[in-house]
Amino acid sequence: MGNKDTVIVKKFGGTSVRTIDHIKAVAKRIIATKETHKNIIVVVSAMGDTTDTLVQLTKQIASLPDRREYDALLSTGETVSAALMAMTLIEMGHPAISLTGPQAGVITEKQHSKAKILDVKTKRIEKELAKGKIVIITGFQGINQSNDVTTIGRGGSDTSAVVLAASLESTECEIYTDVDGIYTTDPRKVKSAQKLKEVSYDEMLELASLGAKVLHPRSVECAKENNIILHVRSSFESTEGTRVKEVSPMEVNKPVTGITMSTDEIIISVLNTPDHPGSAGILFSTLGAQGVNVDMIIQNTEQDTTNNISFSIHQEDLKTAIKVTTQVVQEIGAKQVIVKEDIAKISIVGVGMISKPGVAAKMFKTLGDAGINILRITTSEIKVSCAISQEDAQKALELLHHTFQLDQ
Repeated sequence: MGNKDTVIVKKFGGTSVRTIDHIKAVAKRIIATKETHKNIIVVVSAMGDTTDTLVQLTKQIASLPDRREYDALLSTGETVSAALMAMTLIEMGHPAISLTGPQAGVITEKQHSKAKILDVKTKRIEKELAKGKIVIITGFQGINQSNDVTTIGRGGSDTSAVVLAASLESTECEIYTDVDGIYTTDPRKVKSAQKLKEVSYDEMLELASLGAKVLHPRSVECAKENNIILHVRSSFESTEGTRVKEVSPMEVNKPVTGITMSTDEIIISVLNTPDHPGSAGILFSTLGAQGVNVDMIIQNTEQDTTNNISFSIHQEDLKTAIKVTTQVVQEIGAKQVIVKEDIAKISIVGVGMISKPGVAAKMFKTLGDAGINILRITTSEIKVSCAISQEDAQKALELLHHTFQLDQ
C-alpha cells in the first residue's frame, strides 16, 4: 500500500470499551480519524472485566480446564466488543465490519492459551478496507492449523495490534488505555510519578516484563523487530501520550527511567536435589514446556552430594508449577518442595545504567538503610530486580522513586 493509503492501527483496551457509552465515545474518536485517513483498523479487547468473569466461570468447573475449550470460551469476550463497535459505527453512518482473529487471517501456533502469532493473511482485511469500511478486529485471538480458535495470553490484544500494524506496513500503532502514557512508576501507587515523553524499546520490554501493565511484553518485542512506534495514550483525552521507539543511550540523562513493582510473585524451593548433571535442566525444561515462566533462579550446594534450587514464578502459574515440580522432584530424587508466598519484586530499569556504574549499589543501600531485607537479586544490562517481602513493597517503591530522582 502506498503512503496515502497508510493503514492506521488503533487498539482499545477493556477499560476503553467497558460500557456502551464508552464504545460510543471511542466510535466518535475513530470517525474523527476517518476524516483524514482512509484505512483504519481498530483492535479491541473484551469489555471491562469480561475476561476475568469468564475465567471465574471456568474455575467453578475445573481447576485446570481443557485448554481448547478454555480458549473457545475466553475468545468470546473480544467478539462481543468488536461486533458492538462495528454496529455503533454503522449506526453513526460509517460502514464498518467486525472480524474475529480467524476471519482476519491471524494464524497462531498450535498451543492453547499462550499461542504465538505466526502469520497474518491480510487478504480479507485489505478487501474490506478497499470497500471503504472501518475494520474492527478482535484482539487476543487467532486460529491454529487444526482450525481451532486460540488465545495469545493475557494482554495479547496489544500484540495482535502490533502484528497487524507490521503485516499492513504501518509505521505507528496507537494503544489507547485508561492512562495517558507511561510513567516513571504506577501513578496510582506513587503520586509524584512523572509521565515520560518517550521510552526505548529495551526499557519498555523490561518494564512490561516486570509488571508495568500498560503494554504486553510480546507487543513491545514485535514493535522493536518491525521498527513500529507504539504510541500509548488515553482513551478519554486527546493529549499526546508516550512513544515507545528506538532511543540511543547517548540521549539519556538519568541512569533509571522507571521502577516497577509486582506483588504477585511466588518462590518455589526444591530441597536436597542430587548433584547430578542435568537435574536443573530437567526441572526447568519441563516447566517451560508447560508454559511456566521462571525468574530469579538460585542454586546452592548444601553438601557435596546435594543442591537446593529455588526460583520465582508469577502467581497465575502456581498450580501448574507445583504440579510439574512435584512430578520432577520424584523423578530426580529430590527430597522436598517448599512454596513461599507474599513475595514482591521491585525493579529499576534504564538504558542509562550501561554507562553509569554504581546504580545497583545505590539501590541495595537504599533498601538496606530502610531495613528492607533482599531475598533474591537478578540483573541485566539495563535492569536490577530484588525480591522482597510483600509488606515492604510500597515503602521500597516510594524510596527508590525518590532516590533516583524520578519525581523531578
